Amino acid sequence: MAKKTWEDKFNNGKEPQIKTIEKAFWGMDAGSRMLIPTPKMIQDYIYHCEKGNFSEVQTMRNDLAIEAGADFTCPMTSGIFLRIVCEYHYEKWQLNAEAKDICPFWRMVDPKSDLAKKLSFGSEFIAEMRQKETLEK
Repeated sequence: MAKKTWEDKFNNGKEPQIKTIEKAFWGMDAGSRMLIPTPKMIQDYIYHCEKGNFSEVQTMRNDLAIEAGADFTCPMTSGIFLRIVCEYHYEKWQLNAEAKDICPFWRMVDPKSDLAKKLSFGSEFIAEMRQKETLEK
């Protein structure tokens, strides 16, 4: 079977879910309602970050949970899906897609973060795009 592309992973066809956790997880008590987001939800959140402003992943998770009526957003899946958004849109960038079609993921990912170190293209691109937006603001 062929390896899935970042686009395949982004367009996974799954819907967001809210699950009640049975055991304490990530500092949340058993019985808490956990949002399992989708890559598209994360992309849509990032599109609402203003140019030149940078948001924290924790803020995104809190905002998504509130919007969905959950107690918290799963940190594991939101991190995985944020990476998928980054890799997918970087690939589009490499293919010279129009700027309006590129999600500005650098507004969400700190170039010094663990996630930035895992990305196939490294943290330099993120730092460069942040610097560019700061100068243009």
